[in-house]
Amino acid sequence: MGKREELVSKLRGVPEGLPSVEEVRAMLAADPNLKCVVCYARISFDGRVKDAHGIEDQHRDMTDAARRFGWLVVYRYTDNDKSASKESVVRDDFEQLIADLSAGATPEGYPIHGVMAVNDDRLYRRPSDWERYLKAFASHEGRVYHDSNGMQDLYAEGFEIKGLVGVAMSLSETRKKQRRSRNSHRSRAIRGQSVSAWRPFGWEDDKVTLRTKEADAIREAVHDVIAGASISEITRRWKEAEFLTSRGNAFQYQTVKQVLMNARLCGYREIKGELVRDGDDQPITGEWDPIITPKEWFAVTSKIRERGGGTGTPRGGLVHKYLLTGILRCGHVLEDGTVCNNKMIGLKANDWLKYQHAYMCKKTVDGGCNKTYKRGDKTDKAIEELVIAKLERDAATKAQAVPDWDKAEALERALQSRRELERRWHDDADTDIDDEAFFRNLPVLERRIKELRADQRAHEALRAEAEEAQEDVRKSWGSKTLTQKREAIKKVLSAVIAVPGGKGNKTFDPDLLKPVWRTSE
Repeated sequence: MGKREELVSKLRGVPEGLPSVEEVRAMLAADPNLKCVVCYARISFDGRVKDAHGIEDQHRDMTDAARRFGWLVVYRYTDNDKSASKESVVRDDFEQLIADLSAGATPEGYPIHGVMAVNDDRLYRRPSDWERYLKAFASHEGRVYHDSNGMQDLYAEGFEIKGLVGVAMSLSETRKKQRRSRNSHRSRAIRGQSVSAWRPFGWEDDKVTLRTKEADAIREAVHDVIAGASISEITRRWKEAEFLTSRGNAFQYQTVKQVLMNARLCGYREIKGELVRDGDDQPITGEWDPIITPKEWFAVTSKIRERGGGTGTPRGGLVHKYLLTGILRCGHVLEDGTVCNNKMIGLKANDWLKYQHAYMCKKTVDGGCNKTYKRGDKTDKAIEELVIAKLERDAATKAQAVPDWDKAEALERALQSRRELERRWHDDADTDIDDEAFFRNLPVLERRIKELRADQRAHEALRAEAEEAQEDVRKSWGSKTLTQKREAIKKVLSAVIAVPGGKGNKTFDPDLLKPVWRTSE
């Protein structure tokens, strides 16, 4: 248990040193004016330090106030790092407080004569919570309530309405703060200023200057993912290099994916998945140093989305140890004249052989014929040479196969139409565009603009991939991981038919490897 969790645990439940239930009941019998109260503390955000100091301060203030009144604190309810205005957030201790108020006692049996909070908005921020709290509080007579405004009579006539007005004002203020925060966030984004609360991975503490080692790792990862590497491989690599996130945690699949898909890498700003654009509809460029180009960013994000069905989630599957496992197929002709065609497996070669692995057809009990055996290193080398030659030929034509995006004018027309529609709507002298006409036509234009921008992003990704293909294929092949090589091979080959060399033939013959190309030669 961490220090924060330990402190929160101490600030929850029966306070240390409290007399037993029987002793407290005896104290109440001796002093009818004694009040047993419970304290509720809550904070929405525990701060960057995450040390629970907010709720600790609240409980200390309430304990001091209870001591001044001569009250006995018998239970403490604590909801740390939890919002009271969001319906999706469940406040466990608040729910426990409601249940205990209705029951009239704490889980241990201490009676509840009152409730304390530093402010009423710690308890409730939504009308439904206020109504539930008031109903539970008033289910027993004679209770006291104290907050920063002093003693409050929750039984008084009209207090329910007063409380609802307070809740409404609190909600209004919360929404104003949220709106101001959003507007401030967007304004800073439009000015190209960094709005990161934490140091982004790849940059120094000033959030502008690149941290060389991290930036190089990101740049290498982007190029590798575009070339076919998996995010799992990148995650493994970053863990082995002992990279940590900005918050000091080890990288996981999702955090690596978030880093690689962040528009900040190419200098752009995003808000809720949309690029922030200027008045000419061009992406805003931030004040920080970029790590990759926009084309590379479009390419890597497109690659990640297409692998996970749009989510970028890992697909799983087998991790192969040998290059051609499942790609090689047995070419032995069976007695009935048909070809075996079973997928061959990779296996470790015997220790006395000069090579380390081999490929062979499965045993008959596993559906194979066990008749074809190929030396691993030479088989891998032969197929790699065929694939590299094929990729070099493809690269020469692929770089010329992506023309300029041909829908730029259509996007500009759609943007101009939206601007004109907005201008006419704001022009009081133009009576042809009323509210109904404006809101009927605007969604059509917005949808068209969104479709064109998506098409533009896909085209940019295609161009980036084509430019990546222009690199020296043979030179880059040696630096590829096993997974990248397998992906590259499977893109151009459906299979490789391995024909047996004949009885007693020990000489390796590359002509007995018959490639089945995915595209015609």
